[in-house]
Amino acid sequence: MRFSGHETFICKQFWLKKGYDFLVAGNKFGNENAVVELGVGKNMVSAIGYWMKAFGLCNDKWELSRLAHYIFGTEGKDFYLEDIGTIWLLHYLLIKENYASIYSLFFNKFRRGRVEFTSERLHKFVESIVKEDNSYNVNTITTDIMVLQRMYQKTDNAENRIELEDMYSGIFNDLQLMSKLQVENYGEKGFVDLFRISNEDKYSLPAEIVLFSILDNYPNMETISFKELEVGDNSPGIVFALNKDALYSKIEQITAKYKNVLFSSNVLFVGLS
Repeated sequence: MRFSGHETFICKQFWLKKGYDFLVAGNKFGNENAVVELGVGKNMVSAIGYWMKAFGLCNDKWELSRLAHYIFGTEGKDFYLEDIGTIWLLHYLLIKENYASIYSLFFNKFRRGRVEFTSERLHKFVESIVKEDNSYNVNTITTDIMVLQRMYQKTDNAENRIELEDMYSGIFNDLQLMSKLQVENYGEKGFVDLFRISNEDKYSLPAEIVLFSILDNYPNMETISFKELEVGDNSPGIVFALNKDALYSKIEQITAKYKNVLFSSNVLFVGLS
C-alpha cells in the first residue's frame, strides 16, 4: 500500500493539464528545472507528479497513458475538465488505480454499510489494515485522511480560508459528494465532525461513464450479476455511491443507448453481437 506523496495538497482543477503538458514537452518531475517549467514551488511539483500517477495518467517512468492523451492531448476531449463526466471518470480512476491507497480502502472497504463516519473511525480502520505489513505511521495516515476529506467535501460547509480555497479549486468540487456536520460528542464535552456520503442517484453522472467503469473493471466478462455491479470491488455501486434504484436507473439508460448491452434477470450482458 502507498500513503503520502501529495505534500498535503489536494489535486487542483488545472494541475493534471499542467502535468500533462509538462511531460509531453519531455520533462520529468525529478528534473532540477521542474520548478521553473511548472511555475510552482518544489512541494507542489512533487504533488502534481503524485496526482498524475494517482489518476493513472502516467506510470513510474513518467510515460503518459492513452487516456491522458485522450483527455488532455492537442485534440483532447476535455483538456480543461469542463465536462462533469470527465470528473466522474477521474474519480473512478483514482479509486481503481489504487496508487493512492486511501481512496480504494475508503470506497471499497470502509464505506460498505456506512453512510456516516468520523475521522477517528476511518483512521482506526486504516490502522487495522496497514499494521499487518508494518507500514503504519500515525502522521502519514492522519494527513491522507485529511486530504481525502478536503478532496470531496461540499463547498457549503467550508469553515476556513484554506478549506474554501481547496473546495473551489479542487478537482472534485463539482461532484459535491461529501458533506460535513458537527454533532454533539456524547460522553465528552464539545462536538465532533461527522462526514457523510449518501448512497443515492447521482444525476450528474453520465451513463457512459458508468458503462466505461464496468467494461474497464470487468474486462472480457460477458455476463455480470447485478449484485456484483452493486457491491463488487470498484463496481459502479461502490465507486459512485449508488443505491439499488439508482444503479437500476443507470443500467436502464445504458441499455436504452447501446443495443449490444442487455439487462435481464438481474444479469448484465455486454458485447452482444
